Amino acid sequence: MPYPPMPLHLETARLTLRPWAESDADDHRALAAERGDGMPSIEQSRQAVANQVAAPALTGLGLFVVTRREAGDFIGYCGLIVGRASIDEPEIAYELFQRVHAHGYATEAASAVLDAAITTGRKRLWATVRSWNAPSFRVLEKLGFERDHVTADSRGELEWLTRSLPHKRVSPA
Repeated sequence: MPYPPMPLHLETARLTLRPWAESDADDHRALAAERGDGMPSIEQSRQAVANQVAAPALTGLGLFVVTRREAGDFIGYCGLIVGRASIDEPEIAYELFQRVHAHGYATEAASAVLDAAITTGRKRLWATVRSWNAPSFRVLEKLGFERDHVTADSRGELEWLTRSLPHKRVSPA
């Protein structure tokens, strides 16, 4: 891999971002159902979780499970993926249960992931957001992302945002 892997565990003042575990399949399933596309099967959720467990070894990137430190409850995920971007310029992705929206958790988690991305030496990150998703735009704007271009697919308009990263500081030997 041309970049060092991201850390597998991140902590913020209120959140823990940790690797996925097989036991997260039910929470993944409930979160996916909130999208309005129906409830995925338990097999589909188990496979999605297995893919996330394997991703860091393949790409050095991954999505983290986001839990609240005090409650210890699964509230969503946040991390870096190849997605619609590339391994050199990955995409930041996050999704939280609606019940925890508007508490700053997405911004807090994404900020920790952004800091972790900087430590890998990458120069730029991407984000893609559906044009109707005003809360995600607010999170990304707080993190310094800027709108780049718009594309469309079978689900409608997709806005692409980007953020340049500062150069990784190398500590003297």
